[in-house]
Amino acid sequence: MGYPRVQFSGYFCAMPMVRKQSPIRNANPGLAGFSLVEILVVVMVILIIAAIAIPNLVHGKMRANEAAAVASVKTINTAELMYSGSYPEVGFSSSLANLGSHGSSCEHPTSTNACLIMDEALTSGLKNGYIFEIVGDGSTPSTSYEVNATPESGVSGRCSISSNEGGDIHLSIPGAPTSTGGRTVGSGSSGCE
Repeated sequence: MGYPRVQFSGYFCAMPMVRKQSPIRNANPGLAGFSLVEILVVVMVILIIAAIAIPNLVHGKMRANEAAAVASVKTINTAELMYSGSYPEVGFSSSLANLGSHGSSCEHPTSTNACLIMDEALTSGLKNGYIFEIVGDGSTPSTSYEVNATPESGVSGRCSISSNEGGDIHLSIPGAPTSTGGRTVGSGSSGCE
């Protein structure tokens, strides 16, 4: 048995035809691409944006280095107070390495490896573009010290930071004439923030 044939010719004629063209037209080779003027305008806009942004980025990095140096000087001050309390026969440490582990495992701290500052970069004397040093008074027991942090280069920071056993932190611009010993953190403006 077979099925009867039904004609659907009217149905197929009512369906829309599907286009058989390529969706992307081939452009005229003479008109393809950007002109030299268009490319130069884009390059000029990029250069203008870079000229505005790069100095701000460098200045922001310098300010971050200065803030990190102030925090490191505060850390050194705290470690010095703890050191002089732990080793009264020595007084204040005259070496950053003595405040750190000084290559030991910190199981038995002594006056040469007090393990008070665990930041190896800080106890080595160079951190975030700043050079740190402690200057003791040379007596035994040491009753005073001074911490100095100076920028390693002109792009790592503008301000030198110093402090002593009193804990006051002073900012000054290296090479500038000193007026009243620099600026204390939190007071007026002298170029160091």
